[in-house]
Amino acid sequence: MAEITAALVKDLREKTGAGMMDCKKALGETGGDTEAAIDWLRKKGLSAAAKKAGRTAAEGLVGVIVKGTLGAIVEINSETDFVAKNATFQSFVRTVTHVVAEKGGDIEVVANAPYPGTALTVAQQLSENIATIGENQTLRRAATVEVLTGNVSSYVHNAAGDGLGRIGVLVALESEADKASLETLGKQLAMHIAASNPLAIDETGLDPAQLVREKDIAAEKAAQSGKPAEIVAKMVDGAMRKFAEENTLMGQVSIMDGKTKVSSVLAEAAKTAGKPISVKAFVRYQLGEGIDKGTSDFAAEVAAAMGS
Repeated sequence: MAEITAALVKDLREKTGAGMMDCKKALGETGGDTEAAIDWLRKKGLSAAAKKAGRTAAEGLVGVIVKGTLGAIVEINSETDFVAKNATFQSFVRTVTHVVAEKGGDIEVVANAPYPGTALTVAQQLSENIATIGENQTLRRAATVEVLTGNVSSYVHNAAGDGLGRIGVLVALESEADKASLETLGKQLAMHIAASNPLAIDETGLDPAQLVREKDIAAEKAAQSGKPAEIVAKMVDGAMRKFAEENTLMGQVSIMDGKTKVSSVLAEAAKTAGKPISVKAFVRYQLGEGIDKGTSDFAAEVAAAMGS
């Protein structure tokens, strides 16, 4: 059993938003396993962990670019927001985004690719930037989306410059509809994705392991109601339908009008265009999601809770 330290309690609180004593109890019940403790809190209705999972915890920039029917996206982290505003850093992110468009989304391939206009690789240029700027920077991740026929749209939220920001989205639409219509639709979908953070296009794209986890949580919560088994089963089915609706692009309600499902928006656009339109792929990067900065905002509170 892992030691239940103040650091563990603090980390669990920052991930779940639950109270200090609840976090301490959850870790005690799960032998110090943070992921199991998150589930324990959710089963008790004490946590909104799924909504907290994408919290921003690092600085830097997300870069996006569209070249014809191909889009590229990259996240490059820095230690402070000050560096993200640095012209040298911004130029580097833009250039690396072009490299991703050419080389693909494998970050190791990108790191070892030639850095345009120099005799250095991207990784070597990054090292030069670190030495010049005086702050650590890292190539975190990259991706591309592409269609044979259709359009790729992009959107940047909290923009720091052209194609640079804290949230970047690419949406690939497969269709023979006219490009202008697809670009308008794609931009709307990209803005929706930035705001609503779907996990997949539809239910078939959801992670099976996550579905098992969600069903287990839903089953335990439903069982606590004390209702008959057949009612509990229906409650679990309803919870899973709700999870799919809230976490898939096609199931979510469009932010554009707050009432129409994205699947219906897509169907209406296809009807208007007279051509089928499908979302082939999307990518959403939020700066620093999943990275723990190790801030100490709750240090005193954690220490007090551990001592009680």
